[in-house]
Amino acid sequence: MRVLRLLPLLLSTLVLAAHFLRSGNVVTVAIILCAPLLVLARRRWAVVALQIGLGLAAIEWLRTALLIARERAEIGAPTTRMFVILGSVALFTAVSALPLRRLATPSQQG
Repeated sequence: MRVLRLLPLLLSTLVLAAHFLRSGNVVTVAIILCAPLLVLARRRWAVVALQIGLGLAAIEWLRTALLIARERAEIGAPTTRMFVILGSVALFTAVSALPLRRLATPSQQG
């Protein structure tokens, strides 16, 4: 069951790493790909750090959507489909933080 809680985190991490790899930001990609290893600590601070990271990742997806929308508006291209796709990615990324709440061991949550 624990693996199922990690799948959204891993998928969000891979998609975000691909996003930054597209711009050639290899250091950020390495940090993002290593972040899920924090679950091995099984401490509350590690879970909170991952949740904050996923929240920031969702904000990055929304920022990216706005930048692309601005570029597309300049050339008169439609933006609705792009907003639906990136909005869905942002929502999935944000919701990926929810299953992480139960990853810290009960004696270490408080």
